[in-house]
Amino acid sequence: MIKILFICHGNICRSPMAEFILRDMVDKRGLGAQFFIASAATSREEIGNPVYPPAKRKLKEHGIDPAGKTARQMTAGDYRDFDYLLAAERYNIRNMERITGGDPEHKICRLLDFSDRPRDIADPWYTGDFDEAWDDIVEGCQAFLAWLKKEGKI
Repeated sequence: MIKILFICHGNICRSPMAEFILRDMVDKRGLGAQFFIASAATSREEIGNPVYPPAKRKLKEHGIDPAGKTARQMTAGDYRDFDYLLAAERYNIRNMERITGGDPEHKICRLLDFSDRPRDIADPWYTGDFDEAWDDIVEGCQAFLAWLKKEGKI
C-alpha cells in the first residue's frame, strides 16, 4: 500500500483538497485499495476545524465530498508512517522538517515538484482563487500518479 500525506499550513484548504482529489483519481482508476491518503497541517491554528467552505464548495463542484474531514497537525510519527509527505509549498517543507527532525529518507517534497513546472501551489486562503488552487492540485496529482506508474509502483 502506498501511503501519502498531503501537507499545508492549516489543513483546511490545499492539503484536504489534494487528499480528496487524489482519492477520487485513484478510485476512478480502480486503484483505491492500493493507497492510503490523508492530509495534515504544519500549524495548530485550525486543528479540529472542517474543510474551509470555499474549498469544500470547489470539491463539491467536481462531485467530491470532503464530509467528516477535520484539520489535524502533522506529527513526527507521520514520517515513519507515510511513504510520501507532499507539501503545498516550500515554506511547508521547512516546518515539516522541523516537526520530523529532518528528511533522511527523502520522503518530503512539494506536490508540484512532480509536474513539468515545479512550483508552490497557489494559496487560496490569501488569493481567494480556488480555481487556480484546484488546477495546481489536479496538475500535481496527475503528475504524481504518472511518476508512480513510471517508477513501477502502480
